[in-house]
Amino acid sequence: MSAQTSDRLNGRIAVVTGGASGIGAQTAARLAADGAKVLRVDRKGDADLLLDVTADGANTEILDAVRHKYGKLDILVTCAGISKFLSLEETSDEVWDNNLAVNLTAVFRLVRDATSLLKESQAGRVVTIGSVMSEFAGPGLTAYTASKHGLLGLSRALATELGGYGITVNCVQPGAIETPMTAPAFNDMPEYKTFWSEKAPLGRLGQPQDIADVIAFLVSDDARFMSGHGIYVDGGAMVQP
Repeated sequence: MSAQTSDRLNGRIAVVTGGASGIGAQTAARLAADGAKVLRVDRKGDADLLLDVTADGANTEILDAVRHKYGKLDILVTCAGISKFLSLEETSDEVWDNNLAVNLTAVFRLVRDATSLLKESQAGRVVTIGSVMSEFAGPGLTAYTASKHGLLGLSRALATELGGYGITVNCVQPGAIETPMTAPAFNDMPEYKTFWSEKAPLGRLGQPQDIADVIAFLVSDDARFMSGHGIYVDGGAMVQP
């Protein structure tokens, strides 16, 4: 846990999808350390609410739970995501559809359905989790890259839709982060791990806490005039060719 915690989120209510592992788990812990009450949603693990964000009725269940438990919603962070390295020819329709469903469509639907609650907040915040692949591309990640490009565009559109209600929307774009989702790629392709470590001027891979701390800033009053942005958190990787 970062030492730079505070009480700046006291009284705030947050929902974090993908909240039982990786970036989502660290984000939930950091927001709680800053004083927020957090409902962690995930399809497995020790989440407060176990469900698949793409399932029929998932959003109703999430929003009913936060209404029943807390009576309001101030912060929505969408960390649920999937990724798998496959060549273009190996990328089936099912893989394509699943990437779009989890990484893009589920985010759109949840923000849409949560808007009425967020409008009631005096400090509505939405943070989506994109990727450096929201503005970059490489072989083996066609479906993932398309979904993350779409998510950045969605986040910018949401910022224009919701800004009039005082709701900010930003898209955090992590670089190479060591999480359960990325572990298979790093283990199977050590050259991939080396590439991203060397590409970053800071000379290392990121950790979930690196992302969680930025999210904690974005949902706080300190970021009240930031909206509609894609924010790289990548150790400087994207400033180098």
